Amino acid sequence: MPNETTVTEFILLGFSSNPALRLCLFALFSVLYSATLIGNALVFVLICLDYRLHSPMYFFLCHLSIVDICYASNNVPHMLRNLLGQGKTISFAGCGTQIHLYLIFALTECVLLAVMSYDRYVAICHPLRYALIMNRRLCLTLAAVSWAFGFIFGTLQASLALHLPFCGPCEVDHFFCEILAVLKLACTDTTVNKVLIFAVCVCFLLFPLALILISYVHILATILRIRSAPGWHKTFSTCGSHLTVVSLFYGNAIFMYMGPGSGNSSGREKVLSLFYSLVSPTLNPLIYSLRNKQVKEALLKIQRRKRVFHSM
Repeated sequence: MPNETTVTEFILLGFSSNPALRLCLFALFSVLYSATLIGNALVFVLICLDYRLHSPMYFFLCHLSIVDICYASNNVPHMLRNLLGQGKTISFAGCGTQIHLYLIFALTECVLLAVMSYDRYVAICHPLRYALIMNRRLCLTLAAVSWAFGFIFGTLQASLALHLPFCGPCEVDHFFCEILAVLKLACTDTTVNKVLIFAVCVCFLLFPLALILISYVHILATILRIRSAPGWHKTFSTCGSHLTVVSLFYGNAIFMYMGPGSGNSSGREKVLSLFYSLVSPTLNPLIYSLRNKQVKEALLKIQRRKRVFHSM
């Protein structure tokens, strides 16, 4: 058994050691990160400025944009420095912060996506009672519960992981301090941690996914009763975008944390983590909002205001 040492920092191995490949990855990831920040910030600003977007659906989209910006900003900047050969080491405190924030934002998004599916269920299956059911108080409560659950269970998992003794050399075979990659470096048995991770996955992945599927079964039944073609198109457009995000997010998470051999393939973990850190946050504003007619109109309205302002 390796000797236990006092750990002050970790070494993030990141991606390939090939300089040309690292430079290409840096350029690609920089573009995706910029798109993530610009797209989600634009959605947030549009929703805040246009009163027509002050509805429950866009309220939750606002929170999703915040989660995505924070999610990407927690992992990507250090990864970009690593690709340039400037950020291979990270302090123990910095690593702990990455794990903690990563878990908070990931678990919050798990709950938030389920809440958004419930919002679509009420809007489509009970349109006449939508305003009564999805009132301001319920929306604030659901958003607060999403963040609270993410914070509580993220803090619990991070605390248990960071109180483990670690053995040198502390080389994390990942591009950020991902909890499964860090657990491999522990000098003691991590069964309790892995059981907790699996239990949290059941609560935050399988249970919300089941609720989403139940919601969409009811939504599909309602859609089949719609006779007008425009109604079909509008409903499928709204729900199809949500299901795309859900399949990307939950599918990757289940495969990574609950699939066979989870935690044993570092290459697979890195690729799947990229979906959380970059691909999903980049696609969310495009899939959910920027292709939406109301959001496009709000964007055009702001552009017209800008032209009028500059012409004065």
